[in-house]
Amino acid sequence: MATGTVPASFSGLKSGDSSLGFAKRMDFIKIVDLKRIKSGRKKISAIRNSQSAPEIAEMQPASEGSPLLVPRQKYSESLHKTVRRKTRTVMVGNVAIGSELPIRIQTMTTTDTKDVASTVEQVMRVADQGADLVRITVQGKREADACFEIKNSLVQKNYNIPLVADIHFAPSIALRVAECFDKIRVNPGNFADRRAQFEKLEYTEDDYQNELENIEQVFTPLVEKCKKYGRAMRIGTNHGSLSDRIMSYYGDSPRGMVESAFEFARICRKLDYHNFLFSMKASNPVIMVQAYRLLVAEMYVLGWDYPLHLGVTEAGEGEDGRMKSAIGIGTLLQDGLGDTIRVSLTEPPEEEIDPCRRLANLGMRATDLQQGVAPFEEKHRRYFDFQRRSGKLPVQKEGEEVDYRGVLHRDGSVLLSVSLDQLKMPELLYKALATKLAVGMPFKDLATVDSILLRELPPLDDDDSRLALKRLIDISMGVITPLSEQLTKLLPNAMALVNLKELSTGAYKLLPEGTRLAVSVRGDEPYEELEILKNIEATMLFHELPFTEDKISRVHAARRLFEYLAENALDFPVIHHIQFPTGIHKDDLVINAGAKAGALLVDGLGDGVLLEAPDQDFDFLRNTSFNLLQGCRMRNTKTEYVSCPSCGRTLFDLQEISAEIREKTSHLPGVSIAIMGCIVNGPGEMADADFGYVGGAPGKIDLYVGKTVVKRGIAMEHATDALIQLIKDHGRWADPPAED
Repeated sequence: MATGTVPASFSGLKSGDSSLGFAKRMDFIKIVDLKRIKSGRKKISAIRNSQSAPEIAEMQPASEGSPLLVPRQKYSESLHKTVRRKTRTVMVGNVAIGSELPIRIQTMTTTDTKDVASTVEQVMRVADQGADLVRITVQGKREADACFEIKNSLVQKNYNIPLVADIHFAPSIALRVAECFDKIRVNPGNFADRRAQFEKLEYTEDDYQNELENIEQVFTPLVEKCKKYGRAMRIGTNHGSLSDRIMSYYGDSPRGMVESAFEFARICRKLDYHNFLFSMKASNPVIMVQAYRLLVAEMYVLGWDYPLHLGVTEAGEGEDGRMKSAIGIGTLLQDGLGDTIRVSLTEPPEEEIDPCRRLANLGMRATDLQQGVAPFEEKHRRYFDFQRRSGKLPVQKEGEEVDYRGVLHRDGSVLLSVSLDQLKMPELLYKALATKLAVGMPFKDLATVDSILLRELPPLDDDDSRLALKRLIDISMGVITPLSEQLTKLLPNAMALVNLKELSTGAYKLLPEGTRLAVSVRGDEPYEELEILKNIEATMLFHELPFTEDKISRVHAARRLFEYLAENALDFPVIHHIQFPTGIHKDDLVINAGAKAGALLVDGLGDGVLLEAPDQDFDFLRNTSFNLLQGCRMRNTKTEYVSCPSCGRTLFDLQEISAEIREKTSHLPGVSIAIMGCIVNGPGEMADADFGYVGGAPGKIDLYVGKTVVKRGIAMEHATDALIQLIKDHGRWADPPAED
């Protein structure tokens, strides 16, 4: 008798099936006597879907040895190219959302909803900049009444942009505003459940069923009203605001996020209401990506085709916010997932439109061209749970004159391209590489570049430039240069960059014995050409595909490469090398780096990045590289901020306070601080933060350690200093470093 555990939200199971015996336990339903079917050479657990769709739901462990079985069914239309997932069309006012239409972009107002004039002005401003929808928070009766005025005023000014009501804790308010707004966003974590107290609750089967019946009783009137008025709905799960009931069963996890949404979706379907879509937002891009994939995998099994709204919540501001959004949203867009998107920034809402449009364009281009590679079998990538493939770090060999162990970093490496001109001013170069200086000599620090690529070596008689390089090599910074340069202008202890053709001709054998190699590969080469990797010793691989490639997908080519390496037990570290063209906009660089390298790093595929852009500032490229690694939850080199984008609920000036807190705490790598405008998602998102600064009441701030409030009602003028003292009290403070 085969036994496995299947996520409890696997709605395709019918308790009446005679072949299935199961009992509820804390995290999963236990399934006994699973059918076993053959798929190729493997046997896979299978459960027949009890819905009208005829599929067999194939299950496999989430990772090797894991007791959690996840759907083996696809989570995207194709694993080797970008094909947009087919969805139904959902109408939001006069805007249609679905796979047959462009990816819609949206934002959210930050004004007090009761201030009708300011809200109307802001809606018109973002509409003029190209937003397809705009969301407005509606927390009480006065705000709901204002919504009618807002809608009427916009119509009178010939603005027909659909308006979305953001609802938390207020079913009666949702009913009221559904009479005038085009779409209602409900948060399954707090629409009918009480506010989370982060308590572990014990439920009997009857208790749990009673809770579900209560949700249905509270939610049904809104569904019926949306049907009556032709309104759309977003069932928007947030990782930071799951209910205690869900967390007690499924943990603070992607699994719990999906189940929370499905409880509401089943009620919609029971009432024959289908004009809705889903979202699975989190401030951590890794969790966000996993949650959406799990949601879609189960929708495939169930035969559901509802569209997706994509977003990384509380992403922050500036490049940090854009990078996190690019990682999460960009990853899914290249999997063909996503029909409408929002980039949540702690900035004015009009600032969200441009990066949102750039991401939407990236996704539409990938699907229009169906960018990809030749079909290949993918058996080793983990879609639903993070498991990093760690390349083998360099080890010291007997007889080597320098220490190569520092040329890559265990938590993710940053490489940069350096020019001959930069070598002419060594101290400025050392500073640009983020080394520390002592008497003019460099040494490595936490956020120092690990290795550099030098496309041209200085002449043999350029003693100053060669001395600068020697000093970098002496502190275990890798210096990588093309094979032709190393053969003609040998730099002792530098690594040679070779391609597969140079390996096959044996040209690299002309190098001094023991020279270390970095090998450049595209990932879409015939497997016969990749075979040579089995017979060489390389310190690292560069995955490098020309930026101008139209039909080939960098992401899918890299996945194919990693699959080949895994199949052949090759553990070379892999660096994602992207050469951007001259003139690329900074935001396009950030978004492409996040979407195309981040899409691999969130799956644990890759050991570092090398971003090149001929006309971009060196400090910008270095900071972007480190931001990318930190956004993918790899190398932590600065304070991590979870910062909400502000809305009508916000109880203080988020942009001003965020800037103040960042100025005083940005030197604390390894420390995570949440800056939340109100309580709605505050405590929940503290799951991803060490310390929290949350608006508790007008002019008052609550401070948290993790999810626990430790100080309440602090006057705003003293709150930042109180936060710093809290960090000190917990032994996490360090004084800012002195300037060099």
